[in-house]
Amino acid sequence: MQTARQAARQRRRRHRLMLGAAVILTAAGVLFCLVTAMRPDPKAGAAAVAPADVAAPAAPLAGATPSAPTSPSPAASSPAAATPSAAGATATAQTPRPSAKESPPAASAPAPSAGRIQPGTTYKGVATAYAVGDGNGACLFGPSDDLMIAAMNTTDYESSRACGAYVRVHAANGASITVRITNECPLPCAPGQLDLSQQAFAKLADPKLGRIPITWSLLSPQTSGALSIRYKTGSSPNWCGIQVIGHRNPVARLEVRTAAGWRKLPRTDYNYFLSADGSGCGGAMRITDIYGEQLTVEGTALLPDVAQPTRVQFAPH
Repeated sequence: MQTARQAARQRRRRHRLMLGAAVILTAAGVLFCLVTAMRPDPKAGAAAVAPADVAAPAAPLAGATPSAPTSPSPAASSPAAATPSAAGATATAQTPRPSAKESPPAASAPAPSAGRIQPGTTYKGVATAYAVGDGNGACLFGPSDDLMIAAMNTTDYESSRACGAYVRVHAANGASITVRITNECPLPCAPGQLDLSQQAFAKLADPKLGRIPITWSLLSPQTSGALSIRYKTGSSPNWCGIQVIGHRNPVARLEVRTAAGWRKLPRTDYNYFLSADGSGCGGAMRITDIYGEQLTVEGTALLPDVAQPTRVQFAPH
């Protein structure tokens, strides 16, 4: 009897222990599930943060006005168009910059200005006289057998633009002569003044007068000869000076032909056009007079200090 009771008590104790263990295990499982559910998912957090970092616009600079969004154009989407260009320039993939060798020859410029001495204009001044020697002067044309020449005042000489011009001079007594400008008359020669050769002055008035009032104007004479080209002493393929001789009308510009087209050369006050880097030296050249007529000279050899005659001359006016 006692043994049966003890066995029943032991079964009830084991049942309670098993029930308590089950309750403990169930509570532990519930607690584990709650803890697991409350932990943040790293992948979900990263996915939530990344779009915000990419989509957030940059803060505008102080004082800047944000521009409205625009749709990208086809040009902007191409790699060439997206490349930054130089400041102030606009580059596109459709219009590449040509190289110097691909550049077309320069277009002919409009008829250049005649400078201070304008055709069809009469100028007032005075005439003086000087001993011209062999006839050479600031224009560096060289000695001359024809001494009906004159020096132009510095203002109207205009850094050798007047060199080679023919001028018709009238005196108050009715006498007139034609002289060619080969020299410069420095200050105190005034604008309008011509310093004539003694031979030329003598045809207008008594040389003892020394100074007379005159009027003068540009002339385009009926000469028959062709003009000549001369390279300055020391000229080479690396540097050259070019001079035009025997031209009927004043020369306004001289250009040489280069790989990039016609190039205008600067003129010196001693009447040579200079190519400082040798461009065009020994090649074709184009000469323009004050009336806009252009003459092209081909095949001139690069021979320093040699007057080479051509077959061309400006038309009379």
